Amino acid sequence: MLHNPTLEKLEAMRLHGMAQALREQSKDERSRELSFEERFALLVDRQVIWRQNEAMQARLRRAKLRNNACTEDIDFRASRGLDKALIRMLTQESAWVAKHENLFVCGPTGVGKSYLACALAHKACRDGYSAFYTRAATLFRDLALARADGSLRNLLLRLSKIDVLVVDDWAMAPLSETERRDFWEICEDRYQARSLILTSQMPVAKWHEQIGDATIAEGILDRIVHCAHRIDLRGDSLRKNPPKPQQPSNPV
Repeated sequence: MLHNPTLEKLEAMRLHGMAQALREQSKDERSRELSFEERFALLVDRQVIWRQNEAMQARLRRAKLRNNACTEDIDFRASRGLDKALIRMLTQESAWVAKHENLFVCGPTGVGKSYLACALAHKACRDGYSAFYTRAATLFRDLALARADGSLRNLLLRLSKIDVLVVDDWAMAPLSETERRDFWEICEDRYQARSLILTSQMPVAKWHEQIGDATIAEGILDRIVHCAHRIDLRGDSLRKNPPKPQQPSNPV
């Protein structure tokens, strides 16, 4: 007989996974054939899984990724120069994040740069890493506001603790003096400690010019380029001719 007080105590202790598993066991006659140790082990396993799922969902909420992107939905059919072997390597337990490597996704508008960046950040969240998505213009605006109200150091500290920082639409316009110095601080904090994903319509070769100041540009690029994977996309905008839904490999 399942006693409600036991369930109430489990819920009060936030052992929701165990509580749900206990409810299921009470309705499953086969569970009565198991020993106490076996049944208890199943309850503990369910609680562990529940906490892992809750932690992953929390990471995804904080990441603020766009488009509900995930690596399983990346479309390789469009002719845009997407290297399937590289994507497969990057998605293997997100080892590039563990190695504190960076990722650059460059190409014309509409070829899926933002989606690809968010999909890889999503995979990193599923593998236990934290992530955060922002557009470059939004990032620099937030930095300017933080400088104005005296919270810049706190904001930079929070950014430095994120495992995968996604900056979309990077180097769309030349950086101001303040913007390039702020970004230099971000790159300095993350060097060999965290990973960075940059998407840009500008090829990497033009980033030095967009940053502006030669000394700061060399300092930024020296910290991010040499430990980076590059994905150069090409082709027409996918928004003009969106790909048809993929068919299941083994249709019933």
